[in-house]
Amino acid sequence: MANRLKMAMMASILTLRRQGLSGRRIAELLGIHRETVSRYLRLARAGTATEAELGEAGAAPHPGLEASNPAIAPPGSDVSKPAIAPPGSGVPNPAIAPTGLDLADPQDLSRLLPPPLLRAGPSSRCEPHRAVIAAKLEAGLSAQRIYQDLVAEHAFTGSYYSVRRMVRRLSGPASVPFRRMECAPGQEAQVDFGTGAPIIIPDKEVLPAGVKLRRRRTHVFRIVLSHSRKAYSEAVYRQTTEEFIRCLENAFRHFGGVPRTLVIDNLRAAVTQADWFDPQLNPKVRSFCEHYGTGILPTRPYTPRHKGKIERGIGYVKNNALKGRTFESLADQNRHLREGEQTVADTRIHGTTRRQVGQVFQSVERTALQPLPPDLFPSFTESRRKVNRDGHVEVARAYYSVPPEHLGREVWARWDARVVRIFNTSMQPIAVHARQEPGRFSSQDRHLLPEKISGIERGSAWLLAQVRRVGPATGCWAEAMIENRGIEGVRVLLGLLHLTRRHDAESLERACDVAQTHGAYRLRVIRELLKRLAPAQEQFEFIDRHPIIRSLEEYGQFVQAALAAPTGSAGVCRAGSAAWPGDSTPPARQPHSPVRRRATGT
Repeated sequence: MANRLKMAMMASILTLRRQGLSGRRIAELLGIHRETVSRYLRLARAGTATEAELGEAGAAPHPGLEASNPAIAPPGSDVSKPAIAPPGSGVPNPAIAPTGLDLADPQDLSRLLPPPLLRAGPSSRCEPHRAVIAAKLEAGLSAQRIYQDLVAEHAFTGSYYSVRRMVRRLSGPASVPFRRMECAPGQEAQVDFGTGAPIIIPDKEVLPAGVKLRRRRTHVFRIVLSHSRKAYSEAVYRQTTEEFIRCLENAFRHFGGVPRTLVIDNLRAAVTQADWFDPQLNPKVRSFCEHYGTGILPTRPYTPRHKGKIERGIGYVKNNALKGRTFESLADQNRHLREGEQTVADTRIHGTTRRQVGQVFQSVERTALQPLPPDLFPSFTESRRKVNRDGHVEVARAYYSVPPEHLGREVWARWDARVVRIFNTSMQPIAVHARQEPGRFSSQDRHLLPEKISGIERGSAWLLAQVRRVGPATGCWAEAMIENRGIEGVRVLLGLLHLTRRHDAESLERACDVAQTHGAYRLRVIRELLKRLAPAQEQFEFIDRHPIIRSLEEYGQFVQAALAAPTGSAGVCRAGSAAWPGDSTPPARQPHSPVRRRATGT
């Protein structure tokens, strides 16, 4: 059966032919057989064809063209006639366009073609009101408002959805093409994680029927150099910060250099807070970048097109290298990935660059990478810690001091097998300690406030220096006391300094001089001497009379009157309180209570 082409393909054939291209070239460009191209060109040159002939060619007959195609003999024709009629015979020549048609003229060319460029299906009921809808759309009216106005003002009989489709067709934004970002050699690498092939390993539980297999999920780390598309892949079990750093370091060693920037997704292993303008990176990842002299640029959240090279690279690994495969161990999967990169990925012609990946990397990009540092990134563990009330932080069950201004705040602790480093939230170092065993404390003197250091901690030399400030006699007695009593005398020095708070220096000097003369080196001797040598206390005279306070004689008279007065007399109240001498107003009379009677014996 002959090929049937659409009207757009027929137009393409005629347009390319008008541009001077041969039939063979047109067939190559359009991907069709050249005999099909020749058939359509013959029909175009003839200018007319029957409905059956155009049906064989894949086109509908043009209205108004009724002549037959001489290339195909119509029913009842004489096939013995030559294919090309002689001049003057009246038979149209297929190699010559019909009279009045010029194939170079687009208008005449359109007459040869049926109208295929019109939209298929029935026309929209909004088509007569297209100008009105466009004007209202420019005025900012919604599709619902435009529909209501059409019904009210133009007697529109169509549906709202018809208006909405027309509004969408008129106001739909034209798609803006994406801008490709190509990078210089060694400038950029893109990093991401994808799903790896599962690991099938025997379970620890052995069943009677045999060994139970366990399926473990893996993740594939992949980094792609943006210029050459050279890549490195590694399978891991977890997407932690340590695994991310280790994979990056292995990739740099595999490339033999370091790219200047790394474009990553907002994965938790590297980004603690996603922000397009000011992202917050993990402190350990930041230190890794400083060690290797590179920078990390996270993409906008939920915008994978910002790292399209690695997105396509992850799909390449999943669909090409790992799809439908399982492995017995993580090492087997990494070995398969490494061999696939060398034998397949590096030797392929990349679809965008049209160059071999491995050759571009070796000849152009490898020398453009930054050199590797002399040593690896130090391996350590880090975590956020809160400073306790004693000014220490707990790291691996041991305790390390920090400056007192960080009390109650959070700090970052990094530790390895030998050293513990403590940083503030801005990653500025504030303390360095040697690693201690669990349960031990590492306290530095510069981390303690002066008022929190006791005299015993300061030592006898510091205490003697403080005692000598009182006077020479006190200093001599303290030195002799230390020589006689040894370590016990440290607390005596503390007691001697405590006496300076209540006694003056002159009194202490006299007391220590006397005690030194008699060879008495006990603190209680100093205290007793201070009592004896203390000056006599001054006597103060009390005021004899005060206008507010009654004298003792008046209180005595009151007591005597209360005792001498009989029960129920006018001088004593019934409650048992006597009236003051000289008071003319008798107390109010109150009834006797049974308790008072028993108390007085009445």
